[in-house]
This record gives sequence, structure tokens and C-alpha cells, in this order.
Amino acid sequence: MKKIELLSPAKNLEVGIAAINHGADAVYIGGPSFGAREKVGNSIEDIETMCKHAALFDAKVYVTMNTLLFDNELEDARKLAYDCWNAGVDALIVQDMALLNMDMPPIALHASTQCHNIDAEKVKFLEDVGFSQVVLARELSIEQIKDIRSKTTVPLEYFVHGALCVSYSGQCYLSHVIGGRSANRGACAQPCRLSWNLENAEGKRLATNRHLLSLRDLNNSKNIEELIDAGISSFKIEGRLKDIDYVKNVTAFYRKTIDEIIERRDDICRSSRGESNPAFYPNPEKSFSRGFTDYFIHGRQKYIDAPYSPKSMGEYLGTIEKVKNKSVTIRTGKTLHNGDGLCFLDRENNLLGFNVNAVAENKTRSLTQTVTSNSDISMATRFKIEGSKIFRNSDLVWQKEVEKSQGNRKMKIDLIFTVTEDGFALSAKLHDTDSEYITTYLSTEKEIANNAEKALENIKNKLSQWGDTEFSVENIEIFFDNGQQTTDNRLCPQESHVETYGRMSYFIRASVLGEMKKDLVEKLRSYLIEKHRDERERRDITSSQQNVIYPKEHLSYLGNVINKKAREFYELHGVKDIEDGLEKIKSNDELVVMTTKHCIRYANNICSKEIGQPATSLYLVNDKGRFRLDFDCRNCCMKVIKEK
Repeated sequence: MKKIELLSPAKNLEVGIAAINHGADAVYIGGPSFGAREKVGNSIEDIETMCKHAALFDAKVYVTMNTLLFDNELEDARKLAYDCWNAGVDALIVQDMALLNMDMPPIALHASTQCHNIDAEKVKFLEDVGFSQVVLARELSIEQIKDIRSKTTVPLEYFVHGALCVSYSGQCYLSHVIGGRSANRGACAQPCRLSWNLENAEGKRLATNRHLLSLRDLNNSKNIEELIDAGISSFKIEGRLKDIDYVKNVTAFYRKTIDEIIERRDDICRSSRGESNPAFYPNPEKSFSRGFTDYFIHGRQKYIDAPYSPKSMGEYLGTIEKVKNKSVTIRTGKTLHNGDGLCFLDRENNLLGFNVNAVAENKTRSLTQTVTSNSDISMATRFKIEGSKIFRNSDLVWQKEVEKSQGNRKMKIDLIFTVTEDGFALSAKLHDTDSEYITTYLSTEKEIANNAEKALENIKNKLSQWGDTEFSVENIEIFFDNGQQTTDNRLCPQESHVETYGRMSYFIRASVLGEMKKDLVEKLRSYLIEKHRDERERRDITSSQQNVIYPKEHLSYLGNVINKKAREFYELHGVKDIEDGLEKIKSNDELVVMTTKHCIRYANNICSKEIGQPATSLYLVNDKGRFRLDFDCRNCCMKVIKEK
């Protein structure tokens, strides 16, 4: 049966635990260094705590070590890999092939999307040199994914939600060229989210102060089953910089979406255990978003970009009926609350927002909000014409529900309670599994109950209550007399004497049962953690040395090689000509600093194919520089070029 993994981001330990509790099958988190989000590093101690919590549910923890490494960093990276393995980490997400050419622990390696995994040849190579999972490029379509799946067997991971990099991952150098902050080194300054002017070769202005490289956010929730059938087994949510409420909401939403598919199919299952119960109704529109797109999964489409603002617009409410002074009448079917944050595009297409001070509902289901404007200009002059769209980027009531939610992820267990020669035994196993029983024993004086039925009921009630632990009881069996003895000798040794008095029962103090449960919980936790740790996938460290030929004989700077170990790796696999990566050199040559499927011509209705004219170059211009846009219409992509 194919296991399906929901993979959530973790900025830190708190967010990681929240992701697991709200249904994630795995989380990815940055370590102390070498992660592609340099601002969100975490200590090994926190990662170890994260691993122990995840292991309870047989969930996994992946550590991001997906930056390019300089020679003087290789030893520290190697030591960190061992630290991660010893802490219980399940896999490292990596970009730099140097790590396959070093003394490494047997920890599984996942090929980051930074590796530029866009076709079957590349993915097959990564599989053959020992990667146990490959993160595909976001730009791939369903048909391209199917082609990769048909030619490989390695598990495939695919982003389904969150912010989009406009460039092919791993091959964007705009931030590095502009300000020396390399995306491949975890320091991207996101110049793609800045406003730019668009000019033609003659300097004529075609667009002014538009966020021309800024994309909407990815949302593939409607395509999950299609992606499963195409070959994806790990569904990744972007967001290692996102806050805890975002992760709770989006994780819970995709958990619900995937579970609905699993429930009606018998060929797939979850890759972890335990059921989550969020204290809110998950809705991705209520978390940060720039508007949604499913990108290129079904080919090129309009409206993948967010040219007016890189900020969150949030949930679409409806249309504006009337604006008067500081009162705005909105036609909407949704309930608004005092304190909600609303936003709109003004006459110049700038995103503006305000908070609701009061709400009044009329018979037409229009909601009238009295708001306080922070602008010196009246609301009426800033709004577009009546009928324009308005959004809610902060739902105060819903937000409070999310903040309170703990997820309450539970695993069902079966219990056996029995008498022993010198006391009692309480045993538990995971429900509907072949896991072994874990038992705790308590030596204590036994006292026959005066009222057997009442005593038995009290025992059952106490054993069924497991509070804020990770467990909930599915079945309870109690064996007190010879006619009901278990055959499990560990629970009821044959040499022990079990008295029989018909419906005999024992009077057992609540404190005794509480002590036994407490001890059993700790034993269960230890057992599950150690079992998961022992069963981690182990990489064959010799696989990277096999005679596998890389698909290309030449690697340009786009190959991102900046250390000797990576160079040796590619040479071992047949690459004859290897250029240094941009992070290692200073070049005044003309350089392609970004290749993207996003086409500014197409987005602005001047696609050469549609208008029947040659795709002449355009220019992006702001205070950061001037970059030429070349259009590869045959391959339907755009290149951003730094000229000499």
C-alpha cells in the first residue's frame, strides 16, 4: 500500500510540535546552520526534542542542510550531519553534492528542490546515487510528473501550498548579483517582491512601480488526488518563515483534504498514526496569502502573478456597495466582527487596509462597518468605484480559535488489566496494529470489593481517562477470575493464584490506577520513540560511488559547484568540464541571473504567440539596477539577464 506523507514546515520547536499535533506526517526544520532560511536556525537540543515528539506518532523529522558549502565549511557540515543522526533525525534535505562525497552517517538524504529537479534524467541520477526522496520543481505539470514517475522509483515530493519562487529553485542569482545575498546560501533578499518599472529597448515606460516578478501563492488542494495518481507521495507545505497559526491552519486543512481521499481508497494510507482534532475549521484563505494559483500543474494560465502588492490580501468578502465618510457598506454572505482587518486596492492599485470598529447587518445581508481611517484622505476618495472587491486579511474571532487550538492528536490503544500474584498489571498496545503489549506492574495488597459491579465500573472509568496524553482508549479487557484469564503469561503468570468469586472484583484506589497509567504512558512513549529511531531508513553510503553517469558532460555556473568535494563528485560521475558557481567568482560578463516560467509578456497580454510579433527584449528597472528580459518562446520561459 502506498504511503502518503503530509510534510509541514517548522520555524522552531514550538511550530514543529504544533504541525505534528495538527496532522503532519513529517516536518522539515532548519538546524544550527546551512539551511536555506538563515534566519530560522534551531539548536540540536530542540531538534532532538522535536524528533522524540514526532516519533510518538511515527512521524518524521527532516533537517534542511540545503545551502551551498564553501570548502572551509565542509567539516562543520559533516559534524552537523552526525549530530542530526544522533539526535534522531530521519533525513537531511541537501543541495550540495559534496555531502555524498564525505564521511557521513547512514542518514537518509533527500534532494532539495534547489537541485533543479526538472526531468526524469536528473531524478534517475539522484535515485541511483543514493537519494531516498526527491523534491520536484514547482514548475512541473501533471504530465511531466507522470513521465518522471514512469522512469524512476524513488519517492517524489512536491510543493502543494505556500509562497512561490518565481525562478527555478537553485538557479536564481538576482539577490546575489544585486546585494551579495545568495539564495543558494540561505540569504535571499527577495528582490522579486520589489516594485519594478518595465521598459522597452528604446526606454519607453510600459509599466510603473509594479511588482512584476511577484507571484501569487500556491494552492494545489484541488489537485491532490490527481497528484497521487501521477506519482507524488509527499505533499509539501512551504513556510519555514511562517508563524505558528499559519502552520496549524494549513496543516489541518491538508490533513482533512488528504484523509478524505484516503478514506475512500484502499490503495493508499497515511505514513504516520494518530488522529488530530483542531479546535477550529481550517481554511487557507484566512491565513497569509497573495491570492492563490495552482501554477503550471495544468499548463500555462493567466493570473499567476500578484503585480499590485506582495502583501497578504486574505479572504475574498464581496463587493463594495457604498462609501460614505468612514462608513463602508459591503455586500457579503460572510459574518464580520469588530476588530477584523479589511483591505482593498485603491484607485492607484495600492493595497490599503483598515480595522473594523463596529458592524451592523441589514436585511439585505449587507454589512455596514464603521471604521477609523489612518489616512488623511477620506475613505471615499481612496476607494475605487462602487462594486470593487474587498478582502479580509484578519478574522479576529477565527484567529482566537486557532491560537487556542492544541491539535489534540491521539493514538487509540487497547488495554488489558489483570491481577498478578503480588498485585496488578496494566498492559497497552496500539489499536489495530501488530505492535507488542507494553506492561507496567504494581505490587500492592489486594482487597476484595464488597460491590463487585460498582468496583469493576470504577476501574473501567478510571482506565478510560487518559487526559492530555497522546493516547485514547479503544478497548479495555479486565481479567480477574479463572474463567476469564488471559493466555498471555506476561500478564497473568500461570504459577500465580487467582481467586475466583463469581463476578469477583477488587477495590483499587484511584491513586493506584493513576500511578500505573502514569508509568505505562512513559513506557509507551519510550517504546515508540526507540522503535521509530531503530527503524529509521539507513542510506547505503557506498551508493554515491557507483558507476552512475551524470546526464551532462558540462556544468556551467548554473551547476552551483563552489567546493572541491562537489567537483570531485561530478568528476567521478563523468562530468568533464565544471565551472565555478557564482558564489565563488566575481564576473563582469553577461549572466542569466534568473530563468522563470513566469512570462511578463504573457501576463501583460503581449505574448508574441498571441499577437503574432517577435518577442523583443524588455527591461526591468528600479534603484537596484537594470536587467534585460529575453524570451525563449520555443520553451515558453523568460530569462532575466545582467548585462556587462
